[in-house]
Amino acid sequence: MSSATGIPQENPATQGQAEDEPLLGRAGDASLQEGKPIPWNLVLGTAIIAQAGIWILTATIWASVFIHPVILFSAHPLLNSAGLLLTTQAILILQPTHTPSQKRNGTHIHAVLNSTSILTLLAALIIIEYNKISHGGAHFESPHAILGLITYILFGLQAVVGLTQFYTPGIYGSVENAKAVYKYHRASGYVLLVLSLATVAAATQTGFNENVLHIQLWAVIVTSVVLLVGVLPRVRKGKFGLK
Repeated sequence: MSSATGIPQENPATQGQAEDEPLLGRAGDASLQEGKPIPWNLVLGTAIIAQAGIWILTATIWASVFIHPVILFSAHPLLNSAGLLLTTQAILILQPTHTPSQKRNGTHIHAVLNSTSILTLLAALIIIEYNKISHGGAHFESPHAILGLITYILFGLQAVVGLTQFYTPGIYGSVENAKAVYKYHRASGYVLLVLSLATVAAATQTGFNENVLHIQLWAVIVTSVVLLVGVLPRVRKGKFGLK
């Protein structure tokens, strides 16, 4: 059976058995135990490694911005890094859920975090576009700018699909049709995380960073790898239909 939101109503005796095996590690390594609060997902298993990666990356960007005079453009890297931080939390909060109640509560928090992230990224886009227009700058010419535009668009599409498949599954024809999209939404979310990190790496090659911020490419790569080392082992094979 399924609820109106498309989350299966499982037998308590079998809860967690179909989806308790992470991509790496033993069954149960990335499962939230019954009775544990949902925020525990943010540090469960290898999540603490992911947290180290994303917080160090964010701190590096913010420190590089604030050691210089703050201008309108400063908000662009600040908001983008904040958006990536929120997106990471949205992923981590939902990964270990496996019972219907955990999935339902985790998805609500996931939606709030990602919606806030989208608004943050939208603000970053508006600021950079205003800055370009007011200074007569070129639009979407550098690898960072092109990757950034693609990332913004995909974030928007990802949010629309995620919100509609959970909160309004009827537009997909049925709850079952909406549920069939879940695994693609999850997979694209991980791809989008990697694309976001690649966009940050590309930002280190822009003139503003080379002349002002001086964020090192190696620092972005190392923290990105640490982040992924923490996130990817918690991928639940059962949620992708894998045995």
